[in-house]
Amino acid sequence: MKQFLAKAVLAALITVSGFAAPFSAASAAGSDVQILVQYPGQDRGYDRPRHRPDAPARPDICSPRLAEDKAARMGIRRARVVDVNRRVVVVAGFDRGGRDRAVFANLRGCPLIRR
Repeated sequence: MKQFLAKAVLAALITVSGFAAPFSAASAAGSDVQILVQYPGQDRGYDRPRHRPDAPARPDICSPRLAEDKAARMGIRRARVVDVNRRVVVVAGFDRGGRDRAVFANLRGCPLIRR
């Protein structure tokens, strides 16, 4: 009976401390209110060019140039594109251990699939 009572008191203590934690964190936040006004003279981005000349033709695919640049940043020297299809872009080159290749998904940002 003593063990049951001890476990019940411990469970109640954990429950009460769980309720008190969010309130103490919420009360620590400040009650500051900020109103920001953008004046007509400030740059809103309307006059920025929408197309960069070095951007790929379609932003939803991985350009070979972007894949080569990404492979070079990963440490692959003399990176070159060896295969491109609708799903992947394969880049081959050399690293410290010899020949190496990286396979990128043919999606925006060229996410790495395998190395």
